Amino acid sequence: MTESNRRHPTPYSSRSLADDDLIAPRWHPKRSACVMAVVTLAFVGLIARAGWVQIVEHEFHVAQGEKRHRQMLALEAKRGPIVDRHGALLAVSLTTYEIWAEPKRIDPAAVEPLAKALALSPTQLRERLDSARTHALLKRHVDSQTATRIADLGVAGITQVASSERFYPEGESAAHVVGLTDVDDVGQEGVELAANELLTGEPGEREVIRDRLGRVVSDLRPLVPAHPGQTVRLTIDRRIQQLAFAQLKAALERHRAQAGSVVVLDARTGEILALANAPSFDPNARAGLTPNTMRNRAVVDTFEPGSTIKPLAIATALDAGKVHPGTLVDTAPGRYRIGPNTIHDTSNHGTVSVAQALATSSNIALAKIALTLPAETLWRAYRQYGIGLAPPLPFPGAAAGKLRPWERWRPVEQATMGYGYGLSTSLLQMAQAYTALAGDGTLRPVALIAQEENAAPASTSATGAARATTESSAAALRTMLEAATLAGGTGRAAHVEGYRVGGKTGTAWKHAGTGYAKNRYRSLFVGIAPIDAPRLIVAVMIDDPTSRSYYGGAVAGPVFSAVAGGALQLLGVPPSAPAPDA
Repeated sequence: MTESNRRHPTPYSSRSLADDDLIAPRWHPKRSACVMAVVTLAFVGLIARAGWVQIVEHEFHVAQGEKRHRQMLALEAKRGPIVDRHGALLAVSLTTYEIWAEPKRIDPAAVEPLAKALALSPTQLRERLDSARTHALLKRHVDSQTATRIADLGVAGITQVASSERFYPEGESAAHVVGLTDVDDVGQEGVELAANELLTGEPGEREVIRDRLGRVVSDLRPLVPAHPGQTVRLTIDRRIQQLAFAQLKAALERHRAQAGSVVVLDARTGEILALANAPSFDPNARAGLTPNTMRNRAVVDTFEPGSTIKPLAIATALDAGKVHPGTLVDTAPGRYRIGPNTIHDTSNHGTVSVAQALATSSNIALAKIALTLPAETLWRAYRQYGIGLAPPLPFPGAAAGKLRPWERWRPVEQATMGYGYGLSTSLLQMAQAYTALAGDGTLRPVALIAQEENAAPASTSATGAARATTESSAAALRTMLEAATLAGGTGRAAHVEGYRVGGKTGTAWKHAGTGYAKNRYRSLFVGIAPIDAPRLIVAVMIDDPTSRSYYGGAVAGPVFSAVAGGALQLLGVPPSAPAPDA
């Protein structure tokens, strides 16, 4: 090989590839071992993690999976119905649905059609879906048709839960008796509250598996069925309740009165056949509820009963042997002074018998009769009639009224007790007191929930009273009360065509501060029908009438006549035979 060739070797020299440093492998053996070690460690880590998950954290991950797909559903117990004495529905639960959503799973494109189905604006729906919780309540009390339309949309993440909504067929006419529930179906007023434990059933449960769309695909175990609440039967007669409420509303409009109440009792048992108040409220439309309309005035409001208490004072004097129906009392000249105080009659009645004093409603005669009795005797008698004691009703807030201890009575106060001032009662208490006069002299405690269905028989000791007067005194008072509704009596407007009735009017001044308001009254009438075979006690109170008349006979008497006459016909009570002296 020449010198030039040695200096400039050709590309095709005879050197071997193994000797060429440019193409010889440069991989270091330690680097390969390092890569293998890393890969091995990664696999070991995966195996360790898998083992940890499968063995150590097994229960945790199973629970998390079940949390997403396995669910315990509460089965709502249907609230029991409330019915009247004949089984007519007064409150019933209708099947509805609650619409729930998982906000993170709702497709934004589904918001508008879903909002339309729910009768919400898209903005309202987005606000409800903008929640950090896993589930959000979209709407309660959705009816079956709406629930079907929502299901047909097929929106992922929407769940329907069966629920119920309370419905009150009688609306405002029986609202104060039946009451209402809150959005969670818990009683808040009336019988709904008083009998809440009976009406509330026992919920059940269902364990299910859901798919990824939230749909129930299977049950894990047999469901525990829900047990509905009991049926609560009231003593109320729906027909008489409607009648009483209608007549009361008409009277308030006619006399431009502030409010009013009517109570109808079965004279034989004390059961409440109707209890109406106005103004009232519709428990099916709760947007306009106010404390004024929701107040059960017949039960919780107290007032001075005025002349409606006079029959009780006379019966007490008859029992004590101080007077008899023919005993004469001088009321001339229409004024009677007791110390610095003067008692007035509406006119000078002169000398009248006890029976005439009741018919003409003489305050002076009753003041004199009350003063013939020891104060303790009159106090104990009033207590026997239930005055100062809350009626045995399940309603919270049933008023006891006020009857001050007899030891603190001054003579003028004892005198006013005889004609209805210086003490207070509710309208329901006055109706209850007249049950003693309608029968053999034994007070019949009022009742609202039918005893045979839900409660033990009421004890007369619950009111602190058993026999309030004698049978002969009660019979004598019925005769006097009938005379008060005939010609010459203050209760002529309470006359019922075809029936002999009796009762007592009352016109009581209303309190204003520490005294009485000028030209503001409560007009009252409490009566018995028929008087010859008592079946009903009807008590009426009209608060603050502002028409031309305000006397109890003219304002409350016609309401008694309409309610008593209609109720007697509804009950099939035959017309009365003529009075013996007719």
